[in-house]
Amino acid sequence: MIPSVSDALAGFAAGDIILPDAVINEAQRSILNGIATGLAGSADPETLPALRLASRFSGPRSCGLIGRTDRLDPLAAAYINALSINVHDFDDTHPGTILHPTAPVLPVLMALSEIMPVSGRILIEAFAVGVEVECRIANAVSPGHYRRGWHITATCGVFGAAAAAARVLRLNAEQMRHAFGIASAQSSGLVETLGTMAKSIGVGNAAQNGLRAALLAQDGLKGPDLPLEGPRGFIHVTADNPLLDRLTEGLGQTWELLRNTYKPYPCGVVLNPVIEATLELVAEGAGPEGLVRATVKGHPLLAERADRPTIRSGREAQVSAQHAVAAVLSRNSAGLADFSDAAVADPAITTLRDKVIVLQDAAMPVGAAELVFEYAQGVRIGRLVMNAKGDSARALTTEDIVAKLERLTCDANLDISTDRLLAVVMKLPDMEDASDLMRACTLDRSTPKVMLSHN
Repeated sequence: MIPSVSDALAGFAAGDIILPDAVINEAQRSILNGIATGLAGSADPETLPALRLASRFSGPRSCGLIGRTDRLDPLAAAYINALSINVHDFDDTHPGTILHPTAPVLPVLMALSEIMPVSGRILIEAFAVGVEVECRIANAVSPGHYRRGWHITATCGVFGAAAAAARVLRLNAEQMRHAFGIASAQSSGLVETLGTMAKSIGVGNAAQNGLRAALLAQDGLKGPDLPLEGPRGFIHVTADNPLLDRLTEGLGQTWELLRNTYKPYPCGVVLNPVIEATLELVAEGAGPEGLVRATVKGHPLLAERADRPTIRSGREAQVSAQHAVAAVLSRNSAGLADFSDAAVADPAITTLRDKVIVLQDAAMPVGAAELVFEYAQGVRIGRLVMNAKGDSARALTTEDIVAKLERLTCDANLDISTDRLLAVVMKLPDMEDASDLMRACTLDRSTPKVMLSHN
């Protein structure tokens, strides 16, 4: 009997695997990048309402938080760490689906490593499996899923979180399928929330709900037989044209993690070529003086996600082509400070934003952008960027990611040893106790590991 798609994916997630060295290396890079963005996010004041509420209702405080002294119960810790990784929109990106793979998955594994024995090898295997599950489900529902308004990191990320947690908990294939079913009942997230803190709340929920799904399945709670491909299952309900073969084709032979990319700038990935074009023109002498108009042209996806001429906050700036051009042209930089509330309110940037327009060209590839500056007396200068730094064709090196970690840790003014953190991540495959990872990136120096038992 041919197994169902849900059973096949669950069997893979629960079964024996041998990770290629390249996948292990990419897992380490993803984890390092995720912790870097989590450290930056921990310093963002907009995360504090979520932290205060989670702390108010927390159970036993057995788990640490990235970049903080606070401790929370495992579910709440996964939630806060996931939203912290995602809040600046500086985390990794899966090409084709625009899912951010690490934020929903890594915090679950870090929480579990603090309450049960988890080796570094097991953590990396579970991370790779969780990313594989969420990205394959995202492949199966794309591109219609996002166009319908579903925020794919939250909606598909909950399945990756469930798979990763269930693997660490050593659930069998049937229990893994039940975890998928329980996760499907908790999947949510809307594109309408982009530009607000509610977007990252959805990502935090994906991590927390995925962990909850695995723990409930471990305790005997059951879900539907066909949570993914059933007539009213996740894929048929949320996709225009379901591609079920993408769930299982090459399963265990090809790895979506090897396609992962990392951002050089803290904003939506569609803005990478826009920022690069602006930086290049500024380097050649372009400036804001005398600018009449700036025209950004790109694939319709660019306009769909980032044509936002009127913005009010740094969150909205992260998905505004108008702001990206104006801020970089004004400041010749594209860091966290340039996508902040203060930058949005900067009069010089506000004036320039009003001069930027976005045009669509369906013939241009996704990931490309053309920028033209028009000055008084008819002077025009432009730049076409086909593949920006951070794209698959121009991937960030490990050295780039380390530099990003160091910069973000410094920007957040955190007493964290980046050398120690880097050493822990690089030694993960051989470490007996993966909870060293959290200890390397938390400000809490005193609380010992607390082992929780499952009765």
